[in-house]
Amino acid sequence: MFALRVKLLRPLFSGCSYSKRTFSHRNLLELSDRGFFQSIFPDTAAPKMKNLFKTAPQSIYAGFDPTADSLHVGNLLVIMGLLHCQRAGHKPIALVGGATGLIGDPSGRKTERNQLGESVIETNLQAIEQQLRKVFKNHEDCLWDTKKYSSKLEPLRIVNNADWYANLSLIDFVANMGRHFRMGSMLSRSSVQSRLESEDGMSFTEFTYQIFQAYDWLHLLRKHNCSFQMGGSDQMGNLMTGHELISRVEPKREVFGMTLPIVTNEEGDKFGKSAGNAVWLDENKTSPFALYQFFMRMPDSEVEKLLKLFTFIPLPEVEQLMREHSKEPEKRKAQTLLAEDVTLLVHGENGLKQAERVTNALYKGNVDGLAELNVMEIKQTFQGATMVDILPEPGMSILELAMKAKCFPTETDAVRIINAGGFYVNQKRVQNIAEVITTGVHVLRNGVSLLRVGKRNFYIVRWQ
Repeated sequence: MFALRVKLLRPLFSGCSYSKRTFSHRNLLELSDRGFFQSIFPDTAAPKMKNLFKTAPQSIYAGFDPTADSLHVGNLLVIMGLLHCQRAGHKPIALVGGATGLIGDPSGRKTERNQLGESVIETNLQAIEQQLRKVFKNHEDCLWDTKKYSSKLEPLRIVNNADWYANLSLIDFVANMGRHFRMGSMLSRSSVQSRLESEDGMSFTEFTYQIFQAYDWLHLLRKHNCSFQMGGSDQMGNLMTGHELISRVEPKREVFGMTLPIVTNEEGDKFGKSAGNAVWLDENKTSPFALYQFFMRMPDSEVEKLLKLFTFIPLPEVEQLMREHSKEPEKRKAQTLLAEDVTLLVHGENGLKQAERVTNALYKGNVDGLAELNVMEIKQTFQGATMVDILPEPGMSILELAMKAKCFPTETDAVRIINAGGFYVNQKRVQNIAEVITTGVHVLRNGVSLLRVGKRNFYIVRWQ
């Protein structure tokens, strides 16, 4: 499986057994060649930004509101942006919105978010912080070439905006900051306009979101000398509000915004959770196997773009890979490398190995991969599968097993479907209803049997 990695001149390094990528640019604007930036702000700032990037390490931040207990693939591109900053020698800052999460960002939404309680926000914050640290750790362990780049990566700084709002007087904030915001500009933002024209309108709470995000930037500028903010293209209005606030409060200091494209599928639907099709970064919500397969299923028309956005593979190697892929598209070399790198980044080496074991078991008939998984890993992999506990009985038949696991509503249905070849045990078709259950054949060495009816109905049997 890893012959392609060697062929593409990716030697193996110590620490992580998977090959490490060696792409890094001090001038982050060169990432535009990868389609990484939708826009920069102000429009004429490119020469000055380029000079700043080359002159000294810059602090660059992106925000993550705790609206769920996990980030998702829709957030991953912003994380990639912070990782590129780190690889280039800059200082990445992840802002988690303990305060703004209580308000809710209206950007890209047709209705107001459900209000979350403080305890829920706190739980979500802890989960997101843990995920961010894990991704950055996986990157350093498995995707950063310490032999080629002798300097250490700047550590990720995580800040919570609840820390500076907790002791801020509302009256003082409105009196000192409110005077610097202009209603005309705030009302002109596309995120505001679309909501004002909607049937439900827009609450004052949501309208203030851009004020708080703007002040966040001002605070980070003053405390961490953070002149750069990065976010999805739907954040442009919030970035502009922050730029306007800083230009009035700190007129001698310049700040810059960079927006990233919103990642969509072939039909143009977002990967975000608001679209109802989220692929989560939490392995308990989306297993490593499911994440791996999500990228393995990417169509040929999308895979080159995603390789540029979600991996650190140098562009010449991406182009070489796509030439090889076009000759034998059925081998899905490009999708395989994409799925490997994203899974490695999100779940680490163990997560990738798990995803590959299950893939081999499901699609290549290698049941040894299933036997290496514990019950929890199998449950995470086959999300939605029915879990049943069964006591083994001497001479138990396939038909009896299927009925005890409640795979079929009636015995008549079971006999008909099993005889027709629609029943599988550990991914192997079984058609003899009288076949006796045997350890090592039907029961894996981990004490589990994976039953399947048709293509997608899974049942996990845990033998007691």
